[in-house]
Amino acid sequence: MSVSVREAPERKRFEVLVDDQVVGFAVYHVEDGRGAIPHTEVDPAHGGRGLASELVHTVLERARQREELILPYCPFVAAYIRKHSEYLDLVPIEERDTFGLSAVS
Repeated sequence: MSVSVREAPERKRFEVLVDDQVVGFAVYHVEDGRGAIPHTEVDPAHGGRGLASELVHTVLERARQREELILPYCPFVAAYIRKHSEYLDLVPIEERDTFGLSAVS
């Protein structure tokens, strides 16, 4: 099984692929100069394999490379950041409480 993640700017999303077939995506758009992630989805037939985590990891790493801040509207993305606090700095301090991230350290 070959897994990859690619950016699809024409669709305003990142996509996770298994054997070159799109099986999930994270919607990503710029809102007030910040990268907003309102929704992440993986085909249930491919669930439980860590594909959503791989997808979110890639999105957050890209944001870090671009020096973008993130608004994790998607509950899965916010939960991922709670578990991986090394990405907390990508969420604006004044927005962390909105996403349940104010207690994360």
